Amino acid sequence: MQKILVIDDDRDMCLLLKRFLTKHGFEVLEANTAKKATELLETSEFDLVLCDFRLDNTDGKTMLIKIKEKYPHLPVIIITGYSDIKIAVEVMKLGAYDYITKPLFPDEIILTIKKALEKNEKQPASNNIPEAAAPEQHKIDKQHNDKVTLSGQYIFGDSIAFKQIVQQIELVGPTNYSVIIYGESGSGKEAIAQEIHKRSKRSKQPFIAIDCGALSKELAGSELFGHEKGAFTGALNLKVGSFELANGGTIFLDEIANLSYDIQVSLLRVVQERRMRRVGGTRDIDLDVRIIIASNEPLWEASKKGKFREDLFHRFNEFSMTIPPLRDRKEDIMVFARHFLQLTNEELNKRIKGFSQEVEDIFRSYVWYGNLRELKNVVKRATLLTDAEYIEDRSLPFEITNFSKLSFETPGEPAASVVIQPSITSSGTGRTVLDETTLKAASIDAEYEMIIEALKQANFNKSKAAKLLNIDRKTLYNKMKQYQEFNNH
Repeated sequence: MQKILVIDDDRDMCLLLKRFLTKHGFEVLEANTAKKATELLETSEFDLVLCDFRLDNTDGKTMLIKIKEKYPHLPVIIITGYSDIKIAVEVMKLGAYDYITKPLFPDEIILTIKKALEKNEKQPASNNIPEAAAPEQHKIDKQHNDKVTLSGQYIFGDSIAFKQIVQQIELVGPTNYSVIIYGESGSGKEAIAQEIHKRSKRSKQPFIAIDCGALSKELAGSELFGHEKGAFTGALNLKVGSFELANGGTIFLDEIANLSYDIQVSLLRVVQERRMRRVGGTRDIDLDVRIIIASNEPLWEASKKGKFREDLFHRFNEFSMTIPPLRDRKEDIMVFARHFLQLTNEELNKRIKGFSQEVEDIFRSYVWYGNLRELKNVVKRATLLTDAEYIEDRSLPFEITNFSKLSFETPGEPAASVVIQPSITSSGTGRTVLDETTLKAASIDAEYEMIIEALKQANFNKSKAAKLLNIDRKTLYNKMKQYQEFNNH
């Protein structure tokens, strides 16, 4: 029986998740504090962790970092609200398998957990054993296949900006140049790197993708360059590193600016001499690897700040391209939304034809903080909730359908304030005209304003906001849904 650890300071939520997951054949242990979670991880072996982002004595990000440092292959799913979407993107960079947004839906939870467990079954080591101590039991080609993104999961947009990206891919693909790809998290940098690899003479050789942001300082050298048996405490077996796995092909280093200075020095030698040495090794290994790197910040600025070696930047900077954020290429939003719908239809065995006009308008007006990754998750969630031929706005998260009314901060711009429009009209004579819905509208608007204020004070933690309002969380969700339904009529 597979074992899941649930970390949430809300005891009621822990109990509900435990009952639900137990009915689906899982063994579940729960922890209400970070201390208890750490104790359970040290004394038991888990197949998956389900962790709420907002905890009383810490947060999901801190918990995730601690788990990944000691148990790098243990899949962690973060529970968060849509108001935390930028934070959700950040935890994905730190190594979270996925995130689930509140309110929670049973089918979505089970689907995400099963996918995480299926993927993790292919990992070369037990989840609860530090990577340095894990025996190397899988062959190189199996490790390679586990890291390659499935072909056909990505398409190109229709915008002028994206067509220019395609031209650049076709231009640089056949060469052996190192490439820097700039773009926000979730914009598809790894997919672009794969397209470059497919158009190269190395296309039949390995493509290895590494998220440098998820590598701990202690294990980064071992992950990239491998280690010899006995190289350090816990190195019980020889480990082949990612560069060696990618020999003859392409290695993609995402969020490279997160690598420590020591690792950057080692990486410079690899780039200059095209050879490397495993940690604890005495023999140099010749390399024939094309290197593609990615960053969500300009590396030349990072080098000026001393965060990234300038000589390393110049070694990589043979060719660079920038992927515009999704909010700057509105023409691409529905192209990708329809593509994600098609993929999700196949995954869930559904036949949803498309999106209503209202949903398309909402998609085009929303600021996609998480770019393509966020759009894909929204489409998957809406597909799961839809039983009709077209996805309607009622299947979208509240924060997206009411985006213009909520206080959200657009990247690069100050946060907008909440504006509540009273449902009262003027007769043109200076007198107010009341209709039969005015009182109800005013009441709902006033109630909604109080809810938004409570959410702000609670940092959008809905459980704490409900306590501030002296209601339970279910009532809070019902109130938000009522406001959405009222404004849709």
